[in-house]
Amino acid sequence: MSSNETVPIIKVQDITKSFSGGSSVAALRGVSFEMGRGERLAIMGPSGSGKSTLLNLICGLDEPTSGSVLFEGRDLSAMSDDDRTRLRREKIGMIFQTFNLLPTLTSLENAALPLRLAGNSLKTSNEKAVAMIERVGLSHRSHHRPDEMSGGERQRVAIARALIFEPPMLLADEPTGNLDSKNGDEILDLLDALHSEFNTTIVLVTHNELAASYCERHIALLDGMIATDETNAAKSAK
Repeated sequence: MSSNETVPIIKVQDITKSFSGGSSVAALRGVSFEMGRGERLAIMGPSGSGKSTLLNLICGLDEPTSGSVLFEGRDLSAMSDDDRTRLRREKIGMIFQTFNLLPTLTSLENAALPLRLAGNSLKTSNEKAVAMIERVGLSHRSHHRPDEMSGGERQRVAIARALIFEPPMLLADEPTGNLDSKNGDEILDLLDALHSEFNTTIVLVTHNELAASYCERHIALLDGMIATDETNAAKSAK
C-alpha cells in the first residue's frame, strides 16, 4: 500500500467558521471527521446547519476561522490561493444544484473546459470530452448549448465536466435539487455507476433521503455541529 493510500483524503480537524456582520454568527462549531479514498458521505441537516459552509471549506473556497482541513495530508489554509485553485482543478470535481454551465459553450465544450484550463491541447481535451459525454449518455447532445437541454441533461453535462480529469474527490451540492424525481433518480444512478468505475470519494450535500441512501456514511449537522455520524450498514455490505 502506498503512503498516499494510508493518508485520509480529507481530514477535518476541529473547525469553526464564523461570519461577521452586525453580529458574529457561528456557522460551524468544532466539526471533526475524516474520509478514506472511495468513501461516499452524505452531509444532511436543516437549512442553516452549516452544510454548504462545510463544503466550501473542504474544497478550499473558504478558510476556517479556526481548526484545519487537510487534503491528502496538506493543510488547505497553508496553501496560496493559486495552489488551492490548482488543487480544485486537478483533484476535486464539483457539481452544483444550478449546474453552473457556461451558456455560450456546447455540452462538449463545457465538459472539456477543465482540461483546457489545465493547459491540455484542444485535440486531447475534445477526445476526452467526447468519451465522457458518451459515458453520461449525451452523445446526441454534444453540440447543444445549455438552454437547448433539459435540467437532467444539463446536470449530466455538469457531471461529465466534474469527472473529466478523473479527480480523487467529487463534491456535489444538492445535485438533484432542481430536477424532477425521474431525472433525479437517473442522476443518482449515474453517480453510483461512475463511483464504481472511478472509485471517486464523494461528498454529497443533500436534503433528499433517497440521495443520501446512495452513500455508505451519513453525517447530520445541527446548529453547526455534528449531531450524528453513522454508517449505512446495508449499503456498505453491497
